[in-house]
Amino acid sequence: MKIVFFGSSKHVIPVINVLKENFELSLVVTTEQNPSDAVPSFCINNNLNYSSVSSLSDSNIDAELLKLNCEIAVLGYFGLMIPKGVLNLFPKGIINIHPSLLPKYRGPTPIQSAILNGEKTTGITIIRLDDKIDHGPILSQREEKILEDDTADTLYERLFKIGSDLIHQNIKQYVKEELKLQEQDDSKATFTKLLQKNDGLLDFDNPPSSVKIGRMIRAYYPWPGVWFKWRMENARPAQPGRSRGKWKIIKLLPGDKIQVEGKNPMSYKDFINGYKEGKEILNKLNLS
Repeated sequence: MKIVFFGSSKHVIPVINVLKENFELSLVVTTEQNPSDAVPSFCINNNLNYSSVSSLSDSNIDAELLKLNCEIAVLGYFGLMIPKGVLNLFPKGIINIHPSLLPKYRGPTPIQSAILNGEKTTGITIIRLDDKIDHGPILSQREEKILEDDTADTLYERLFKIGSDLIHQNIKQYVKEELKLQEQDDSKATFTKLLQKNDGLLDFDNPPSSVKIGRMIRAYYPWPGVWFKWRMENARPAQPGRSRGKWKIIKLLPGDKIQVEGKNPMSYKDFINGYKEGKEILNKLNLS
């Protein structure tokens, strides 16, 4: 069975590997541009054909896909909408690996949203793409617990490994039309939004609760992170005409770690011992 894969990031490597080992993987399409990025690097090291794209509206990629004459495609963590013209190139459609229990948490940030909302479980859903966001019929689902120390990074990694297993188990049956697909209940659908850098910015005049900050730290790791700016005092007394300190970006990290701009991550205890403002900052955020 000839297959095309659309995807990006280190998280989809298990999916590419399963497709490589069990099918004829004709092409990998990724938004990653640098040969040292996760997907291009894996393809180069495994002699797989790949194309780096910033858009699927380019007629060249359409021509390349048409020439391959593949019956089906698989998609995961791709980041671009699939135009109808590309969708129609595959007689059996495009199968999408989505890291939530659809119809809950449709959209670009399902894992971040689940952690932020304090969910105890999430899962992976395999659907057939249609022209709406994460709307198509379901081939398979599997539930997964969200661990107390899970970050978006660790949870995406685990879910896409599960997704690779589900693809392996279901895709042949799907192509042979031996699977009964289940339509999603749109009345239960919820949607997630694309993250911006300032989503992780803390408001010191009205800080969230320590519980909410803890969820933000895990949900927004590694990006956009949880951060704020603080004027750090100079180690030496300020001289006339000189600033009493510089504004620094301070990041809150998983595992009760904190990082001052230009410095290595440190424990809260070391932050308090090393910076005169440390205790004040952590107290204000209810983290001490």
